[in-house]
Amino acid sequence: MNEPARREAPRSPDVRIGSTTNALRPISAAERPLGAGARQWVGLGAIAVAAVGADQLTKQVVARTLALGEEVHIAGPLSIHHVQNSGIAFGLFSEATSIVIVLTALAVAWMLVFFARAGRRHPILPVALGFVLGGSIANLLDRVRLGHVTDFLDVRYWPAFNLADTFIVVGVAILFAALAGADRQLQRPRRLGDSPLSRS
Repeated sequence: MNEPARREAPRSPDVRIGSTTNALRPISAAERPLGAGARQWVGLGAIAVAAVGADQLTKQVVARTLALGEEVHIAGPLSIHHVQNSGIAFGLFSEATSIVIVLTALAVAWMLVFFARAGRRHPILPVALGFVLGGSIANLLDRVRLGHVTDFLDVRYWPAFNLADTFIVVGVAILFAALAGADRQLQRPRRLGDSPLSRS
């Protein structure tokens, strides 16, 4: 081996996942756009608006039908129980409504920034984050307008909650499951049998 070749630093392998429209220059994984596009924003908005609408509608029905503290048994441990909560989940920070409003607004802003930067990371992300965003905005609207949120779903052994809380929990669960599954798939080593050359 001659001296110039010996001094040349070894090149790291170039990870390539496709090519540009002219089929000449490969596109590396780092160049793949992950920011949300129009389709992702429309999906996120549709889910969030539907979640806010469903939550606000059910709260209005409960507030107009049942007096505060009144309860109607539905089935098993489930009952509709009209209560008010000025804090966050399970009545925490009930005496600090303004702090809860600020924290919720910051969380909503962070979710929007995160989605703008990574909305294409997983196809289920608009749905999952739409549920979380819609539930957060729904409860935020109540705290700003009324100083409290209306809870009405009571399963006896758990503090009462509402549809917005349910949307947040479901959205977070979907988000963690989707992202964890995607990361696990990326980290899984490729077997020899998975190579396109081995199947030819």
